[in-house]
Amino acid sequence: MDIRLVGYAHPDAQRLIAEVQQEYVRRYGDVDVTPVDPAEFDPPQGLFAVVYDVDGRAVGTGAWRAREAEADEPGLADGDAELKRMYTVPSARGRGLARAMLRFLEQEARRAGRRRLVLETGTEQPEALALYASEGYLPTEKFGVYREHPMSVCLAKAITVPALPTARQSVGSPGR
Repeated sequence: MDIRLVGYAHPDAQRLIAEVQQEYVRRYGDVDVTPVDPAEFDPPQGLFAVVYDVDGRAVGTGAWRAREAEADEPGLADGDAELKRMYTVPSARGRGLARAMLRFLEQEARRAGRRRLVLETGTEQPEALALYASEGYLPTEKFGVYREHPMSVCLAKAITVPALPTARQSVGSPGR
């Protein structure tokens, strides 16, 4: 497995985005209409990655884009990064690729100074819900285009690195 930063416009990214949109049609009856500007996924304010299998085939995607608190957009806070386009082709599922991509995206968002990851998924994606729950994502205030939709599920996870203890607070030191 190889995760590569490719950009939103890369042909492999575009093919897999089209596939995930068809997955949404099968599960929800329509494509995802969330506004997406490809430039939002350009570093340092975001990124778009593709995972390749051992044969070099593009088999999954994942991305994040910086989001900040907005008066007309409940559920977002300054320092947020929104996960987008998490997808693994059906033939590659069950191999841990989505989990590896998620951890990669968390690491890269943290490195970029983001403090929390947020995402919107839905009740018809039980595999995604199970993955996010197992990685510590918790329900959060709904945001985005689907915030009023009953099948929408919004989740969040803090990704800040805890401060290192000072000499006085060092782990295991006697409390004298």
